[in-house]
Amino acid sequence: MENNSNNRPFSSQLVDGPDRAPSRAMLRAVGFQEADFSKPQIGIASTWSMVTPCNMHIHELAKVAEAGVNESGGKGIIFNTITISDGISMGTEGMKYSLVSREVIADSIETVVGCENLDGFVAIGGCDKNMPACVMAMVRLNRPSVFVYGGTILPGCHKGKDVDVVSVFEAVGAHANHRIDDEELREIERCAIPGPGSCGGMYTANTMASAIEALGLSLPNSSAQAAVSEEKKDDCRKAGQAVLNLLNCAIKPLDILTQKSFENAITVVTALGGSTNAVLHLLAIAHSAHIPLTLDDFTRIGSKVPVLADLKPSGTFTMSKLVEIGGVAPLMKMLLEAGYLHGECLTVTGKTLAENLEGVAAYPEGQQVVRPLSNPIKASGHLVICYGNLASGGAVAKISGKEGMRFEGIAKVFDSEELALHHILDGSIHKGDVVVIRYEGPKGGPGMREMLSPTSAVMGRGLGKEVALITDGRFSGGTHGFVVGHITPEAFEGGLLAVVKDGDRIVIDAQEHTLTLDVPEEILSKRLIQWKKPSPRYTRGVLAKYAKLVSSASFGAVTD
Repeated sequence: MENNSNNRPFSSQLVDGPDRAPSRAMLRAVGFQEADFSKPQIGIASTWSMVTPCNMHIHELAKVAEAGVNESGGKGIIFNTITISDGISMGTEGMKYSLVSREVIADSIETVVGCENLDGFVAIGGCDKNMPACVMAMVRLNRPSVFVYGGTILPGCHKGKDVDVVSVFEAVGAHANHRIDDEELREIERCAIPGPGSCGGMYTANTMASAIEALGLSLPNSSAQAAVSEEKKDDCRKAGQAVLNLLNCAIKPLDILTQKSFENAITVVTALGGSTNAVLHLLAIAHSAHIPLTLDDFTRIGSKVPVLADLKPSGTFTMSKLVEIGGVAPLMKMLLEAGYLHGECLTVTGKTLAENLEGVAAYPEGQQVVRPLSNPIKASGHLVICYGNLASGGAVAKISGKEGMRFEGIAKVFDSEELALHHILDGSIHKGDVVVIRYEGPKGGPGMREMLSPTSAVMGRGLGKEVALITDGRFSGGTHGFVVGHITPEAFEGGLLAVVKDGDRIVIDAQEHTLTLDVPEEILSKRLIQWKKPSPRYTRGVLAKYAKLVSSASFGAVTD
């Protein structure tokens, strides 16, 4: 390749000229040949780790992406960052580090790419938080880059039915309710996670992969491929090649991301029935891109976009079934043709969304995974943004329609997830109760834990339609039932959630988008005067730093 600093805007500063001999000397030790110094240096940000099946295969994918870069005339350089496992740490104190890891990962990728003067990069993510983290780093750095999703896991099988990690969480509730015995719980535990890949429903990982593809930051159908497949390897190789094309065309993430591209992402997440975490992560990505996305944009788009995909957790099918019928691309083409998507948005292929979808075939006749627009699962979106005296700054409900559109019940209040789970499992929660879990927000937790253990226990005990749960924490993409999270202001900041008492009446109205504590105003005023802010749970270390820096969930819980 010609020694052209135009396609090496950063690495040329690192290795060109006599004075850069020390840099070249060190790079020779890690495998650089003479010719490599005149090539664009492209990072491969790998989130490989053996702490979770979601990411255990990503080092091999990184090698394929590196090969794609090298074959296209660049010099690929693999580097690593951390990941954590939501599914493993769920329901423990360790889960407080989950959302924190999004910031740590974004910071670490930014740090490596910035320090090493890389001209562009491929970022490969496989679990809930490292995926938006990769994209946040892409946007902050604004260098030619492509996101690759590590891919979905294949389902396990129990008694002839597909099972996954959420099946295990719900089995815990069923076991507590004596609906299954010790041996069946163990059987489900043993078969639910058969190998590499991200949790296999339309949970947060698959939701965010689909959203990132709709944003235009990954290659077509990257979001709908099995983790262990030739298609995923091909996706990685093409991503490595695509970064060189972006470099030559001078296309960067901020050329791709616009208000309309975020509207495309919200539309696709809605049609798929995706995770509430998409609200938090898309707000955070938009913040990094200086795009004024708000909670109200989710309401505006959700009011007109139907839910079409019958996918777990509230639906029938696993992500692998969507992969089998063609993935997300046919859905996007259907939405584009019906006028729901902005086809003119640029993508990492160098083409527009509409151009990418031109040759995409429709779903096969007879498939039942994705319904036609004429027969939606729900005529409007399932991500319902609620306001009211309990959520003056907003809250996020996940309403599939199967739970009903209104819930009125009596508060059972817990100041931590562990306390709530204990009382759900011991039978203290009954029909008509609203489980209130507070001091689990971004600052109060700190870290805004996901409430998959308590929500799954509710479902496992057969109370999914009879009990609601509200929190200033988050929900896993695997959560379903009548749930409202991301309540702001959070309890730790003196939000009304802090003064809810056992026996108070709470009304959740998804039709009116309201979350109301039905207690006279004068009583609430007295309670707020008497309330005292708790001491921080952590005073040193990463959780303490996070608590001091983090913004409200309604702004994406960002720290920069």
